[in-house]
Amino acid sequence: MSSKNFIKEKKWRGMLHTMMPGTEELFEKGMVTAYVGTDPTADSLHIGHLVSIMMLKHLQECGGKPLMLIGGATGMIGDPSGKSDERNLLDEATLRHNQESIKKQLSRFLDFDSEAPNAAEMVNNYDWMKDFSFLDFAREVGKHITVNYMMAKDSVKSRLNGTANDGLSFTEFTYQLLQGYDFLHLYQEKGCRLQMGGSDQWGNITTGTELIRRKTGGEAYGLTCPLITKADGKKFGKTEKGNIWLDAARTSPYEFYQFWLNTSDSDAERYIKIFTMLTEEEVKDLVARHSQAPHLRLLQSRLAEEITVMVHSREDYNAAVEASQILFGQATKENLLHISESTLLSVFDGVPAGEMSSQELADGMDVASLLLKSGFLPSLGEARRALKENSISVNKEKISADYMVGTNDLIDGKYIVLQRGKKNYFLLTVK
Repeated sequence: MSSKNFIKEKKWRGMLHTMMPGTEELFEKGMVTAYVGTDPTADSLHIGHLVSIMMLKHLQECGGKPLMLIGGATGMIGDPSGKSDERNLLDEATLRHNQESIKKQLSRFLDFDSEAPNAAEMVNNYDWMKDFSFLDFAREVGKHITVNYMMAKDSVKSRLNGTANDGLSFTEFTYQLLQGYDFLHLYQEKGCRLQMGGSDQWGNITTGTELIRRKTGGEAYGLTCPLITKADGKKFGKTEKGNIWLDAARTSPYEFYQFWLNTSDSDAERYIKIFTMLTEEEVKDLVARHSQAPHLRLLQSRLAEEITVMVHSREDYNAAVEASQILFGQATKENLLHISESTLLSVFDGVPAGEMSSQELADGMDVASLLLKSGFLPSLGEARRALKENSISVNKEKISADYMVGTNDLIDGKYIVLQRGKKNYFLLTVK
């Protein structure tokens, strides 16, 4: 068993919001099996799920056994907690595909495959709910929890106060019973004594502990972490493009790395405790060194490194750092040639862009004409002035006025990076 204390880890990392009395003592009695649930509404998790994932990772590091529950059944219904709308319903084939994709991502965080007694497991509540009839559910679950008890939950009351169009459906009203039954099932079948989640899940978690108490006379516990927000009050993990996904096909490792690199000092100090495995001493040392030289952004750099390597790989992290040098450092044409097309497009996302046909470059084009025809510079005179000032680069290489741009300048067979000075970029796509 690990000598690390799970509750102490949660406390110093700022990951403990509420826990039921007796939870801390539970960890003193031996290996604790605990679960976190997520609905498989996509074939990738995003960084909003990372807090729950890190809770399970820390649990396993401290000797506990993590269960990740995929809500195949509840994902067909929707959870009213903290939401104003019912979510879309998914078919079984989609749910199964999403489940396998999610497990692959989780395998970077959790040990599913070893023979250790605390090896992680993934379970799907569809497996025990699919043959559960309504009459059986009413008899086995419904009679143990009163409507009064269910109505008292904040997640229910907030929806009941809405209009007829955005109120609470019966389907969603039963959600806490379904989640409560999940806890009961895992308690009976897996010896699971603890459910963890965000603070918005407290009502659902306590319904589960109450169902276990009333039906079996046993004791189970709940623990929640705070909902993560940014220092400016905005929602964590959201950008103008939407979610920051763990899947490299949805959010490139470069974009992922840049998200963490661009966090504020106050956010970085909180996030490095939550989203990395650094020790308390390592974090304290890093915070102290950062405070002495904030301009070096040591916290952000280490945060971005730790989490990019954990979610993707060391190679992806190195590539992201190299790609960052293209805009902000002393990159060369070699750097451009080494990065993937998706990373190139991520690096130059938002940069002015234009298109030309490959036929126009077949015999070569003088650079002044290219600067004009591409749309980078407004006139031939402006292009010639820039060339005279020696401020024009093609693919990070300074060029002279007599340079002829041809198809041999294409990166990945279709891109040319134009630059004036240090900060003015233009991405030309040749088709």
